[in-house]
Amino acid sequence: MAGQVRTIKRRIRNIEEIGQITRAMNAIAMTKVARMKRRLAQTRPYAIGLEEFLADALGRLPVDSEPNPLLTDNGSSAPGFLVLNSDRGLCGRYKGELNRRGDELLAEEADARLFAGGEKARLHFERRGIKPIRTYSRVYDVPTYDVAGRIADDLIELYRAGEVGRVDVVYMQFESDLRQRLVVERFLPVSTEARINDALAEPAAAELVDELLPIYLRGTLYRAILETKASEDAIRRQAMKSATDNAEDLLKGLTRVFNRARQQAITREIADIIGGAEALRTS
Repeated sequence: MAGQVRTIKRRIRNIEEIGQITRAMNAIAMTKVARMKRRLAQTRPYAIGLEEFLADALGRLPVDSEPNPLLTDNGSSAPGFLVLNSDRGLCGRYKGELNRRGDELLAEEADARLFAGGEKARLHFERRGIKPIRTYSRVYDVPTYDVAGRIADDLIELYRAGEVGRVDVVYMQFESDLRQRLVVERFLPVSTEARINDALAEPAAAELVDELLPIYLRGTLYRAILETKASEDAIRRQAMKSATDNAEDLLKGLTRVFNRARQQAITREIADIIGGAEALRTS
């Protein structure tokens, strides 16, 4: 009985330590979510403004202007998928959903190419025998525009070279602390739905479009990275809160078991003492 009490006590101590860790991680994730929400609030209007500016510039292109290579089919039939995943674990459904969607897309397309964003994407696909043609691990855990710009420029270069015929980005879109949505968004070639407006045709607009397209793509990818990181932190917070709640429930149950076992041990010890005293009295 004493051994059982010690075992339960050890389990209680272990669960208390785990609960302290998950509670701390929940608080850290909550802080990160708040920070990412502020950054998203600043970045989303910028991304919308860029899109509107690009649409206006495209609308001013003369009909016979030479199209920018980033706006047209490059002749390659190989699709590319950038899966923006996490570098770290303990983020609930986040990494699994992104990797599964990546699996589905790669299975659907012949000669598909993979760009692995985050260590969890790289490890997942390499275990399945799929080698990414580019890996972006441990570079956007704290997102910056410069990092997003370097990744975007890399994708632009590969598209210009015909290594891929299109690029789609797989990421989590942040809608609220409790709601995140997995999306697959076309990155290259850039949609040209806005053109063409003959009345506003301006020859100089072609130069503007050439300058604007890389800026637009960098901003678009930066927003996608912020969206997916905010979602990751929100899902990690949910996972850590659930883990903390589960630890507290386990502690309550184990404490009751511990108290009963301890009470039984004390009762048995008292019975042994009384029995020994009775034996001495009658001897």
